[in-house]
Amino acid sequence: MASVLNISAYLFTRIDDTGELRTLLRERAVAAGLKGTILLAEEGINLFLAGDAQGVRGFVAELRADPRFAALTTKESWSDAQPFGKMLVRVKREIIRMDHPAIRPEGDRAPAVAPATLHRWLDSGHDDDGREVVLLDTRNAFEVDYGAFDGALDWRIERFTQFPDAAAAAARDLEGKTVVSYCTGGIRCEKAAIYLREAGVEAYQLEGGILGYFEHVGGDHWNGDCFVFDEREALTPALVPRSGAVA
Repeated sequence: MASVLNISAYLFTRIDDTGELRTLLRERAVAAGLKGTILLAEEGINLFLAGDAQGVRGFVAELRADPRFAALTTKESWSDAQPFGKMLVRVKREIIRMDHPAIRPEGDRAPAVAPATLHRWLDSGHDDDGREVVLLDTRNAFEVDYGAFDGALDWRIERFTQFPDAAAAAARDLEGKTVVSYCTGGIRCEKAAIYLREAGVEAYQLEGGILGYFEHVGGDHWNGDCFVFDEREALTPALVPRSGAVA
């Protein structure tokens, strides 16, 4: 049985003490025997961690004790081996770089669609109001090549900073449709949905991203695997490493 718990999580929340928090979180993570990456910025936190279940869940519980992170939710998967080589905690300008500082999810989130709701919409071919549903992949092109939702839009961007220009060019074509942006864990599609709504598009984010969809729904309407940024390389809809990846 797989014994290494892997989690991904993010939360847009105001952080004014990123330098001090970096030191504190690294000390806690190392003490708990964890490896992975934590990104901190004024806009929030983004983390990918792995270790034994007690250590991972204890770290998360302690993190949530800070009121700023009380709403943090995690997505879990398991592996036989530790997929990270070291423990890194870094301070960045943004936890996901878009280069549009006016997009501030910690102040006003875009509406989210639960995985079960999206599944129902895809089964029926429209949303609850009868509008056409368009799935928009906000990931980089190489990630999309591992797998994607059936029929999703893919603008073949090479980095997320290219998303705003691509969205501006396509905004008119998306008018009158219900657009659901998605990404691996939710962080990119959250910013993307806000940007699209400011451009006049009826946009929503997929709650929990692809990994959240796999967890709650499985692989319906999905083709392929999901790229992840660690040595496992990609996960199947069953949330296990694909054949040939680090287990």
